[in-house]
Amino acid sequence: MVRILLMSTSGPQGARNKPLKRPTQDRARVTVQAIFDSYVRIWQRDGWERVTTRAVALEAGVATGTFYDYFPSKMALHSGYVRHCIERTLAAIEEEAVSPPSLAWEERVSHLVRILGGVSGDLPWFHPQMVELEPAVADARHQQRAYRELLGAWQRVVTAAGLPHDPDSALVESLHLMVWGARRYALQVALPQSHVELLVEEQVRICLCALATE
Repeated sequence: MVRILLMSTSGPQGARNKPLKRPTQDRARVTVQAIFDSYVRIWQRDGWERVTTRAVALEAGVATGTFYDYFPSKMALHSGYVRHCIERTLAAIEEEAVSPPSLAWEERVSHLVRILGGVSGDLPWFHPQMVELEPAVADARHQQRAYRELLGAWQRVVTAAGLPHDPDSALVESLHLMVWGARRYALQVALPQSHVELLVEEQVRICLCALATE
C-alpha cells in the first residue's frame, strides 16, 4: 500500500480535493460504499483517466447532487477511497489479529503481517498508479496520522499476543516499516501478486523470529 493519499487542505483547490463529510447513518454508508465500488469498477475496466464524477455517480445509481454532497471532485473521491482502505485494513487487523480470544501469538503476528502485506483478508483494491498520484494530493499531517494508526495496530497485536517477552518499541516500529514499506514499493514496481505472496511469507518468518528473540 502506499503512503496515505489524503488531500491538502490549504487553499480553495485543496478544499475541493477533500471529502465534504463522512456517512454516519446506514443509508448514507450504503450510498458511499456504492460510490466506492463503482469507482473501483470503472478504474479497473477503463483506467484512471476515464474515471469521472459523472461516470461514477451514473454507475452507482446515485444522483449527481448526492454524489457532490460527499465528494466535490474526482480527487476528493480518491482521497475518501484511500481513507476507506486504511480503515478497512485496521478493521481487518482488529478482527483477525487482535479480537480472537484464543490465538497463539505466532498466529496473531502472522495475520497482522499478511494483512498489512496485502495478501490476506477481504482487503480493498489498490492500484500502482495510486503511488504516482501521491505527490499531487498528499498531506503530510494525514500521512503521519495513518502511520501512527497502523503502528498502533502493531502495538495492539503485541499486547493481545502475550509474547514471551516485551519487545522493544524500536523493534516493533522497524518491523512495521519493513512490511508496510515493502508493500508500497511492491506496488510502485508492480510486482506480480504471486511474487508478493512469497515475499510476505518470508516477512512473516522474519517477524516471528525477531519477536521470539530476547
